[in-house]
Amino acid sequence: MNRRTFLASSAASLLAAQTNELDCDVAVIGGGVGGCAAALGALRNGMRVILTEETDWIGGQLTSQAVPPDEHPWIEQFGCTRSYGEYRNAVRAYYREHYPLTEVARAQLNLNPGNGSVSRLTHEPRVSLAVLEAMLAPWQASGQLKILLHHAPEAASTTGDRIESVRAGKRTITARYFIDATELGDLLPLAKVEHVSGAESQATTGELHAAAKTDPANNQAFTYCFAIDYLEGEDHTIERPQDYAKWRDYVPKLTPPWSGPLLSWATPDPRRVASRTLDFDPHGTSKGGINLWTYRRILDRNNFATGAYRSDISLVNWPQNDYWLGDLITATPEQRKEYHRQAKQLSLSLLYWMQTEAGWKGLRLRNDVVGKEDGLAKAAYIRESRRIQAEFTILEQHVGTEMRGKQDAGTFEDSVGVGCYRIDLHPSAGGVNYIDVSSLPFQIPLGALIPKRVENLLAGCKNLGTTHITNGCYRLHPVEWNIGEAAGAVAAYAVRTKQSPRAIRASQKALSAFQNTLRAQGFELAWPRIHPV
Repeated sequence: MNRRTFLASSAASLLAAQTNELDCDVAVIGGGVGGCAAALGALRNGMRVILTEETDWIGGQLTSQAVPPDEHPWIEQFGCTRSYGEYRNAVRAYYREHYPLTEVARAQLNLNPGNGSVSRLTHEPRVSLAVLEAMLAPWQASGQLKILLHHAPEAASTTGDRIESVRAGKRTITARYFIDATELGDLLPLAKVEHVSGAESQATTGELHAAAKTDPANNQAFTYCFAIDYLEGEDHTIERPQDYAKWRDYVPKLTPPWSGPLLSWATPDPRRVASRTLDFDPHGTSKGGINLWTYRRILDRNNFATGAYRSDISLVNWPQNDYWLGDLITATPEQRKEYHRQAKQLSLSLLYWMQTEAGWKGLRLRNDVVGKEDGLAKAAYIRESRRIQAEFTILEQHVGTEMRGKQDAGTFEDSVGVGCYRIDLHPSAGGVNYIDVSSLPFQIPLGALIPKRVENLLAGCKNLGTTHITNGCYRLHPVEWNIGEAAGAVAAYAVRTKQSPRAIRASQKALSAFQNTLRAQGFELAWPRIHPV
């Protein structure tokens, strides 16, 4: 090698090394709902941010997992951060600007593109992706934000009670604060952050609906969602899935019991865990019960110009394609790979069963809607994560209607936001059927975002200090957004004021000053008096 070649090679190696070593004020590991909100919360407050995402779509539940938002009844008026409201408005504005809406639909203040019965904003995942990318675009253009797609955390370096760096792919990221916004809390074990998973025992938490014994593997089912339309008179039957016979004959063994085969229209009512028969009719008609077609319909063709769409589009995230025969958190890498495979086979088997045995052969898998060739969402819909051992842990006693015996949830003086949803747990890997009980509109305490020991990490999504039970009401879209945005805001405040989040929470003066900044940025820290859900 001559000198010129050697120098060129050395310069290239040095440039590669510099490119692979990135530094910022706040590193958000995980680009889901909480991760995007965390980035916004830190960027708005002047921080340099790196946001990593395992797939090629930011947005998590809203995009790569394909699940439109589950929200409380008052979401159009109050009960979320200002930026979450801006996201919702931007989704509607996107449809008004780019889609051939009817004049009636265009005039609707609270347009629901899919008119799904489960949400006031059922819509396509690609629209959420476009909106979230637009919300972050100005920060990317200025260089204040760097987004790393196809980057999952693989290792972390720590010194004492601090995280020094996180390696994701070939990049090593150093930061003053790290926010774990991964779907399963993947940064926690890498950085040796004390955490729990699964179900705590009733003896441990005193919760009415807690398990009889602690079980770290007793986590909620996960789901591979998919989108379908229906073309009358056509045959779009997919190839018979490899595991179809297994799932066709599978009868769940849960406590309380599931009444029959998983692949049927009979499923438990989550609130009573008693058998019910659901309707399914792609024509949109119903016999009086829940019509699964309209339940998570993400495009109602009646909202659009005549002839624009041949069919509605419906998102399948139902009891019949929940997978609970394995736990992703406690599994080995080999087991985890197999559980994902089985869950995908379950979803495809459900579709094949509907097309063949249920007689709806005109159902068509819409891989273009979810952005993946096999027609399934890019990522599994995750309901439960590892959870930090936090400065404060939220119990059923704080938010459960039955346990409170009062009109209001517990008051948290360190509130950084609000949320509301029923305590809604899907069947779990521990063999437990639905737990779905009433809760009260609640606050999000700052103490639940702060680990007991580690000084420069914050929880940014479902990995905050809840229990297996209270995770059931803190896991939904607007709450996760609020958690992430608050984490980004407190990280920024900690950098600016040279105080740790723990110190901010411990000082009434510092906490009050921080909460004032939150209010100025559109956070709601308390609820008006309203009814439980």
